[in-house]
Amino acid sequence: MKVAVFGLGYVGAVTAACLAQRGHTLIGVDVNPQKCEMIASGRSPIVEEGLDDLLLQGVQSGRLRTTTDVLDAVREADLSIVSVGTPSQPNGALDLSYVYRVCQEIGEALAQTRRPHVVVLRSTALPGTTETCLGILRGAAQGTEVHVAFNPEFLREGSSIRDFDAPAYTIVGSDDPVAEAALRELYADVPAPLLVVAPRVAEMVKYTANAFHALKITFANEIGLLAKAMGVDGREVMGLIVQDTKLNVSPAYLRPGFAYGGSCLPKDVSALLHLARREEVPVPLLSALPQSNRAQIERVVDQVLATGARRVTVLGLAFKAGTDDLRESPAVELVERLIGKGCEVRILDRAVQTAKLLGANKEYIERRLPHVSRLLTDDPEALIHDAQAIVVTQNLPEFTRMLETVQPGVPVFDVASLKAPPAHLHLHGVAW
Repeated sequence: MKVAVFGLGYVGAVTAACLAQRGHTLIGVDVNPQKCEMIASGRSPIVEEGLDDLLLQGVQSGRLRTTTDVLDAVREADLSIVSVGTPSQPNGALDLSYVYRVCQEIGEALAQTRRPHVVVLRSTALPGTTETCLGILRGAAQGTEVHVAFNPEFLREGSSIRDFDAPAYTIVGSDDPVAEAALRELYADVPAPLLVVAPRVAEMVKYTANAFHALKITFANEIGLLAKAMGVDGREVMGLIVQDTKLNVSPAYLRPGFAYGGSCLPKDVSALLHLARREEVPVPLLSALPQSNRAQIERVVDQVLATGARRVTVLGLAFKAGTDDLRESPAVELVERLIGKGCEVRILDRAVQTAKLLGANKEYIERRLPHVSRLLTDDPEALIHDAQAIVVTQNLPEFTRMLETVQPGVPVFDVASLKAPPAHLHLHGVAW
């Protein structure tokens, strides 16, 4: 393919070199003539292992050249990749002026070439940017056919070439079949699944990945501090943690929904925070966990109350399906808060039978909801018929079947991420 890469910084230079190695014809474009001259002579404008060699190979093979002329690049290319910087403004906001300016210039060039063109945004940008850029491109192109996609990069400095050659996946954010087809051709020999999603999803996943990486680093550091305070090597602890790919390094728990609960997570987080206070070790990330967890429960309560509903049905009381464990269940706190606000609450949870509750589980529910037996019912029809609002906390087939009889307009708050909810529901998701 004939590809123009706009912006020859870190991402652009690596992208151009790696695509040229794969046999594509590359035109690197940058406003800085010095960058263009360096790459044209086979030298990298950044320090990155192996990049000098790849650039030199591309130049010597005739598959890589540079220019500062936008029209020159667009006239020759079938596809343009935008990889200019998106720096932070003083207030922390994203500066997208370079991206918008390049899109304007590409569009103006297309107005002269009058040839269909694919524009791929690779610069890190917030959801909605691709839509804005499409508007800019179409306005400037004056009727020339233009197709747009967002293609986030996951390149780490120091290993970017290896990351480009062997990614976990290639994400294409587009609802345009022409743009999708072009990117499938561009990455045809990259050994990774190519996943096509909506542009806003592709834009968001890049930020999510980086925030998660920051979270992991901070978490490991705080665990290391606590471990050291107890005479333990935190590196050894984390080395064991990452060997568990069933729960610790896996999709487990990474599903937006309701708050955590049960007999382990709240208790163990509290114990760590107590240890940190005792040892005078600051752990702001760990300290924020209970606060954020409570806020998720409050968010659901506020949304239910905002509907004006006073008769509320809660489907699921235990902290998760398949258990009768009510200890620290977020559903119990949810019910407490709704009752405290004057709501009439009814509950269905067939696993929870008050006559069979024992030990700490029984003591907990007697302390938090002493009249829970009066709230529980096993009559699905009564639960659904008069409900003014419904909260689903467990993803059970029975609950999905029950919701088929919900009257249109009754708000249903799904914090369990139901797999196949009835289409007619007035469904509210907490995090989707």
